[in-house]
Amino acid sequence: MQPKQIESLNAGYRDTLGIVTDDGSRKVIYPRKPKGRFYNMRTVFSLALLAFMFGMPIVKISGHPFMLFNIIDRKFILFGMVFGPHDYFILALGFIAFTVSIILFTAVFGRIFCGWACPQTVFLEMVFRRIEFWIEGDYLRQKMLNIAPWTGKKIFKKLLKWSIFFSLSILIANTFLAWIVGTDELLKIITEPVSLHMGGFTAMLIFSGVFYFIFAWFREYACIYVCPYGRLQGVLMDKNTTVIAYDYIRGEPRGKINKSEERDLGDCIDCKECVAVCPTGIDIRNGTQLECVNCTACIDACDVVMDKINRPRGLVRFASENNIKDSTKFRLTGRVIGYSVVLALITFVLIALIAMRMPIDVTILRAPGMIYQEQPDNKISNLYSMKLTNKTFDEVFVNIKLENIDGEIKIIGNEIKLQPNDVNETKFLVIMDKSKLTAMNTPLEVGIYRGGTKFGIFMTTFLGPPQQK
Repeated sequence: MQPKQIESLNAGYRDTLGIVTDDGSRKVIYPRKPKGRFYNMRTVFSLALLAFMFGMPIVKISGHPFMLFNIIDRKFILFGMVFGPHDYFILALGFIAFTVSIILFTAVFGRIFCGWACPQTVFLEMVFRRIEFWIEGDYLRQKMLNIAPWTGKKIFKKLLKWSIFFSLSILIANTFLAWIVGTDELLKIITEPVSLHMGGFTAMLIFSGVFYFIFAWFREYACIYVCPYGRLQGVLMDKNTTVIAYDYIRGEPRGKINKSEERDLGDCIDCKECVAVCPTGIDIRNGTQLECVNCTACIDACDVVMDKINRPRGLVRFASENNIKDSTKFRLTGRVIGYSVVLALITFVLIALIAMRMPIDVTILRAPGMIYQEQPDNKISNLYSMKLTNKTFDEVFVNIKLENIDGEIKIIGNEIKLQPNDVNETKFLVIMDKSKLTAMNTPLEVGIYRGGTKFGIFMTTFLGPPQQK
């Protein structure tokens, strides 16, 4: 049977939505609890991600968070390094690199991020559904419980589930808030009077309500209707993208197995186990679909069936459309190579910028509109403006000295003190004896000192009167 004939037999799925009934109401998905090698790997990987999410806000280096994404104050800490508005080019380049990596990853592996690493899937499948299985039982028991009358047993189970769900939603919301404001500020919001932290308390309540709504009711709708990444996959994927695919060459024509007859059909026995475990309620045998999050539950379910009927595993597996149609292996395409080159270049530039990033950034400019000023005792002065950006967690005192010529530096105002991750602008005069000037423009080397230790030299020029020949 040709692929076009197979598609025509199963084309009915295109005319309906798998999560909507004929009258337009929502079709509740009751997926069977998956089991198998991929599910076990997902479990281990999800535990690592959960440990990272809940544990990372607690990790500190010298009293400062190891990771922080304070969008409100425009302060970001990545691997112990603090970034502020002055590092916008690094942050922008990092965002571009992240976007290109998503494009590259999707072009090669499809929507596997959604099924393995997306917080929505990790929490729903590995936390909330497991609690649901524990309290209400497997999918058949859940379905029977939902249509059963409200007895004491049902009320107890529902209240227990909803209470745990909401408690977890509060925990997730507080953890999410800790990534934004830090654990110290979060502790203040929790322990101090609500009136002192009304904004933080309100944010925590809103986040808790949103998370409870998503994990208790909205569920797969977030992946199908809301997630922009799911919409992008149709543009980013092609026939060479590795996805979870049904091998129709080997599986068709499908049909029930009959031990008393010699089988002349494909390996698919139409058991619908792949449909029963799907968290979005689709039939993977219909091909790649928007609802598929590449969670691999259908692969595990199909492999179990193949083992039982003594057929090779892999009827549903990771493969591209061309892999199945042409019986070929994975190969690099021009598009994937192009994305990889672009990502490598951006990553190289990003690493170079971070490596060359100074802890204190200094900019010195001569005051605009001014040439030089006559001073007593036959001296000349130039006025400079200096901008210093402190990119550290420490309070810093800065001194400046002339390195290559005799002269005097006079700071206008108080001593130069930089607050952590702050910008300071000051002005200073460079005063020199007129007799020591041999040209209109004299090169200056201004040494920048932090606590008596020189950490940089800034090059500028000193402008004097025209020299007599």
